[in-house]
Amino acid sequence: MEKVTKDILRNVYPPRPEEVKKYDYGLVLIIGGGEFYTGAPALSGLAAFRAGADMVRIIAPKRAADIIASFTPVLAALPLDNTHLLKEHLAILIARAEAAKEVTHGKAAVVIGGGLGRTQETQETVLEFLRQTSLPVVIDADALHAVAKDPTVLAGKPFVITPNTFEFQMVTGKEVRALTEEERVPVVEAEALRLQTTILLKVKTDIISNGKETLLNETGSPYLSIGGTGDTLAGIVGALLARGGSPVKAAAAAAYINGKAGEIAAKDKKEALIATDLIDAIFQVIQ
Repeated sequence: MEKVTKDILRNVYPPRPEEVKKYDYGLVLIIGGGEFYTGAPALSGLAAFRAGADMVRIIAPKRAADIIASFTPVLAALPLDNTHLLKEHLAILIARAEAAKEVTHGKAAVVIGGGLGRTQETQETVLEFLRQTSLPVVIDADALHAVAKDPTVLAGKPFVITPNTFEFQMVTGKEVRALTEEERVPVVEAEALRLQTTILLKVKTDIISNGKETLLNETGSPYLSIGGTGDTLAGIVGALLARGGSPVKAAAAAAYINGKAGEIAAKDKKEALIATDLIDAIFQVIQ
């Protein structure tokens, strides 16, 4: 077990060679959004770009996709018919994921869950996508509710789940909110090993473990309780996975970046902090 420091970023962001091409530094495919929550995929996408992804593509139900596309020309959003994710969309998701893998020669990752909603059909579609995809995936927010119905979809795949304490209990059945940091660590390690996945537990001191390797991240701020900072974290993890990082190292580095950017933004904004302030501070962490 070790603490995450800025040194982890040396391996994440090595000097670039003189000549590069698009997708050398990854493509992030974000699946999220719904009739009500439209900002989550956009925040993940912008954070992924700021964290160094070459390209971000968002797949969302039509209303969400149209709104996201209007935020900025940087974000490309593919609209799905209907107001939420349906089984009929599964073929599109798989095809887009495979196309991303092909065009990037494997340097692609998926972020799924933000704003998707929790209808039964949406959750079944999320589970089937996770069963079929071979790409690294960051599983966040509403997608964790789907995984809670069948955690076996995680086993042995290059996935990162990013639960808070409530979501951790929902997926694993283990209550950790009332535990001390020292007591939480072995629980997270044991569950990561049992589920055969990488867990990034979002608490005051983040715990990142795949059951064999465990890292603790102490960056962050009390002001990061606001909505959207989990979405930014998921986007950063996705960017680092797409750049070729291992799940546990990508999750640990992302937790450091997200927390440190939040610290920087909170110095000035304090109670007025919003998630886009954190995104704007990412460059100060990784430069």
